[in-house]
Amino acid sequence: MKQKYDKIGMGYNLTRKADTYLTEQLLRHLKPTQSGNYLDIGCGTGNYTNEFQKRGYQFIGIDPSKQMLEIAKLRNNKIDWKLGSVENIELPSNSVDGIIGSLTIHHWTNLNLGFSELHKVLKPNGRIVLFTATPQQMKGYWLNHYFPKMLSDSIKKMPSFERIKEACFTNGIELLESFNYSIKPDLQDLFLYSGKHNPELYFDDKIRQGISSFSLLANSKEIDDSMAKLRIDIDSGHIQNIIKSYENDLGDYVFIIGKKLSNTSIT
Repeated sequence: MKQKYDKIGMGYNLTRKADTYLTEQLLRHLKPTQSGNYLDIGCGTGNYTNEFQKRGYQFIGIDPSKQMLEIAKLRNNKIDWKLGSVENIELPSNSVDGIIGSLTIHHWTNLNLGFSELHKVLKPNGRIVLFTATPQQMKGYWLNHYFPKMLSDSIKKMPSFERIKEACFTNGIELLESFNYSIKPDLQDLFLYSGKHNPELYFDDKIRQGISSFSLLANSKEIDDSMAKLRIDIDSGHIQNIIKSYENDLGDYVFIIGKKLSNTSIT
C-alpha cells in the first residue's frame, strides 16, 4: 500500500532541510559515539540522517515510504536505508546504541507497539531522543485562527505527553527529561509552524506541499478561503494582533529524552 508520504516525497527536500540548531540538540541529547550504531526512525529522505553521518556517526535510516527512501539512497548510498515502520523494526534485538525520531511519532499507527519495538532493538541504557509537538502546544499556534479544521485534524493525530510517558513506562523506557522548543526566525526545516514569525511562508506552494497537514489533511476549499483571509490580514497588519493573541509559554515543540532500562525485558 502506498504510504502517505509517497505523495509529497518528490519535492520534500526543496523545503525540508536539516536545521543546524535542531541537529545539534538531537545529537547533544543522544550522546552518540563514533564507534556506536544508531537508528533514525521515520527518517524520510534522510536530511537529518545525512547530517549525523557528516559529523562522524553511524546511522541506519528506516521509513515506511519507498519514495522517500529512494530519494535518500540517491543522496547517500553509504547509509543503510531500510523500508519499514516503527511497529515492525526488522533489526536484531539489542542492536542499536541509540535512537532518534524527529517529527514522526504522530504518524505511528500504534504508540505502544512502536515503543515496544524501539525497546527491543535498543541496547540497555541506550537513549531515545524524540522531537515532536504536543496537542497542548499545537492549540497555541496562530494557524488555528485561519485553518481550524486542518489544525483540529492534526491535533487529533498527535499523542499527548502523558500518553508518550505512559507508553515509555509500559515498555521499559525511563523518561529522563523533556524541554520545550520555540520556533526560531532562522529555522531551516520548514515544517508546520515554521511560519510562526513569517506568515508569508505559507503562500509558497512548495512549502505547503512539504507539510503533511497542508498536503494530506486540508481540503482545497479550506486552503483557498483561509489563504485569502490570511492575505487580507497580512496586508492590513491585523495579523500581528492575531499572532499576539496566541502568545504563550508552552513552547511550540518538545524534545523528549528517555533511555532503555537495564535488565528489563518486555513480553
